[in-house]
Parts: sequence; C-alpha cells; structure tokens
Amino acid sequence: MIDEPLERLRAAARRTRELASNRAGTGLGHEDADDDVGTIGTDGALGFDPFPLLEALHRHGVRAVVIGQVAGIMHGSAELTGDLDLLWDGLPAHAPALAAAFASVGARLTDEAGDPVATRPDAFLRPKVRFTSPGAGGDCCTPALPWGGLQVRECLDGAITAVGAGGLEVHYVSRADLIRMRRALGRPKDLRRADELINGW
Repeated sequence: MIDEPLERLRAAARRTRELASNRAGTGLGHEDADDDVGTIGTDGALGFDPFPLLEALHRHGVRAVVIGQVAGIMHGSAELTGDLDLLWDGLPAHAPALAAAFASVGARLTDEAGDPVATRPDAFLRPKVRFTSPGAGGDCCTPALPWGGLQVRECLDGAITAVGAGGLEVHYVSRADLIRMRRALGRPKDLRRADELINGW
C-alpha cells in the first residue's frame, strides 16, 4: 500500500479513470449513486480527477476538508469513488475565497433540488450545494447540514493536513471522525466502509 495520502489518492483516481474508460455514459450523477455500490457506478467516475479543484482550493487559501470516500482513500481504503465531498465552516467571511476557487476551475453549482445556482459566495452559505467541475463533482457542505446527532464542526477542528508536491495542502477528516460520519449516514456502503476503516484492509 502507498504510504503517502495524496499519492494514494492519485493512484486511486488513475484506477478509477482506467476502470471507467471503456464504459458508456449513463446520465447518472453522484446524487443518483446506488447506496451499496457508490459513485463508482456513475458518470462521475468518467475522467475522475479531484486534483484540479483541490489545487484551486489551496491556491485560494480555502480550508475545505475532504470527507466521504476520497478521505477514506487517503486513509488507505481500497474502494474507489467517483465523487469528491467537502466540508467547510460555513462562515460568510470565508465564502468569497471558496466561490473564487470553484469559479477558477469552471465549476457549475446546483441546489439540493438540482436547480442551477450562480457560483457566488452566497451560494455556498446553503447547508449543501452540489457541484460539477472538470474532473470531479460532489457536495460542498457546511455544519448546518443535518448529520443526525453528529456535531460535524468537531470534524473540521480535528482534520488532518496532507502536504504534497509543490507544497499542495489538502485537509481531510480524521479516521475516527470519518468512521463516526459513516455510521451517522448509515447506508450500506457507509457501514461497510466504516468497518473497513476499523478492521483494516
């Protein structure tokens, strides 16, 4: 297993692209993902590369924390994914930098109903906004999004920072907090991936 979290992610993204390279598009986005299979079965896996957006967040000084299966991969999970989910603090003062980062990679935003919203700071103040950008789509969430009894603001405080080539910094949720998030969501894929994080691979 590759030891460095960002290199693990790069390798997993390459495997995802290879796996999906001969597959026709289905029209399914990450919001249509099967609760057992996950987004590897959606069009998000076609050309999956989270690094352009992660690099844009770094350039704009945004402290958005990677959650979901991309974080799982960074912790060593063998399961692949086709989406990138993010959590940030939701403070209005930080929204302009977040919007600038997303705009710089040509991201398109929609609300939870799937209706387009402009890539402006106020769009990110929603509990969750969906995004599609070259290489990756997913959800960008704030602590206002309901997570059952889980206080996700603590997940922001306990996040880990991986440093890669050229000084790229990517913040991602800790293993313990990711397990708690998985259990709070409770879908078959989340419970399976929580067990993987606990028991190893």
